[in-house]
Amino acid sequence: MNDTTEKEEQVSDDDWAAAMGEQAIAEEKSAAAVEPAAIFNQFPEDAGKAAAPQGFDMIMDIPVSLTVELGRTRISIRNLLQLAHGSVVELEGMAGEPMDVLVNGTLIAQGEVVVVNEKFGIRLTDVITPQERVRKLNR
Repeated sequence: MNDTTEKEEQVSDDDWAAAMGEQAIAEEKSAAAVEPAAIFNQFPEDAGKAAAPQGFDMIMDIPVSLTVELGRTRISIRNLLQLAHGSVVELEGMAGEPMDVLVNGTLIAQGEVVVVNEKFGIRLTDVITPQERVRKLNR
């Protein structure tokens, strides 16, 4: 590997490290203000240390689909079939609006796009509480 490539990778890592540092600071501030859900109190502190996984440790490695939704639109099949390279599809979302973050199709947060060294990410700006999700289910 040449010196230029190594320096580019180091700069890339530094930018991501800075972004992750910002996120950690923000999480620390918000964590102090958030009470843990009542369900966490149902499990003893050493639940994950037993031979067989118990409590939340049992589900921690289950993969889920995380989707960031930029916007939506409805178009006719006729218009869909006319799409070609370079076509522009107008979305309902407006520029600058927060994007929805969904896990397995359920809204869990909203955020804004960040770009660090040509890679996209999302900075969460609003996380939906479990109570809000239950309220939405009851509607």
